[in-house]
Amino acid sequence: MTHGPGLFSDIGKKPRDLLTRDYSSDHKFSVYTFSSAGVALTSTAVKKGSLSTGDVAALYQYKKTFFNVKVDTESNISTTITFTDLLPSANAIASFKVPDYNSGKLEIQYFHDHATFTAAAALTRSPGIDFTGTIGTRTIALGVEASFDTSSGNFSRYTAGISVTKADAYASVILSDKGDTIQGSYIHHLDELKKSAAVADVIRRFSTNENTFTVGGSCAIDHLTTMKAKLNNHGKLGALLQHEVIPNSVVTISGEVDIKALDKTPRFGLAVALKP
Repeated sequence: MTHGPGLFSDIGKKPRDLLTRDYSSDHKFSVYTFSSAGVALTSTAVKKGSLSTGDVAALYQYKKTFFNVKVDTESNISTTITFTDLLPSANAIASFKVPDYNSGKLEIQYFHDHATFTAAAALTRSPGIDFTGTIGTRTIALGVEASFDTSSGNFSRYTAGISVTKADAYASVILSDKGDTIQGSYIHHLDELKKSAAVADVIRRFSTNENTFTVGGSCAIDHLTTMKAKLNNHGKLGALLQHEVIPNSVVTISGEVDIKALDKTPRFGLAVALKP
């Protein structure tokens, strides 16, 4: 909406996506279609071991309002309504789930050239309220996040983060769990089109004196095929191969193995996404 610092949830998102996005041990099949009325439909089937689930989602835009409805195999209906530019530089997002009538939530987002703010509250008698605030520019952003429990009158969670963005690199540091966990991430793009990159992520938990270090990367084999891999200090090695078989339709094969326990069965996943 603006050229500002973005939302707090954007801090650390780039390296996080490279290390986690599209990795899966499930079998997933998705079909995207578009109706003549302008409704985008998504049908998804997922098999996790012996358990199979699925859902159907519909996205419809009316002027500057977006309606997103999702129905799963257990007949739960999740609805999200997004009002963009409800006020100058502000969005409003309302969500609820049927039959869970206590799941209603209302969120307000405000964007400025040098700051963004959000506030979200559950539509219950004693709601929890989530706040985020980010200041800066697209180059450097500093943000905080907090959750306030109105029933106890205490803050149940608070997080702070900072990110620095350059043309070929991105770095972020996030302090979470009420100061108990610090996470530093760095990603470096190896080409001008940003199709190949290397990433490093370090997580330190002070209360348990535990460290997790993960390195990974992505590489564009050609204009249709991408390969990704990651390895952490606990011996978990993951890799995936993603290929665009026809325009906008992608097949992803992923796997994970514990190199410190090679007797364990590796985990494999397959995802197929078909788009018109």
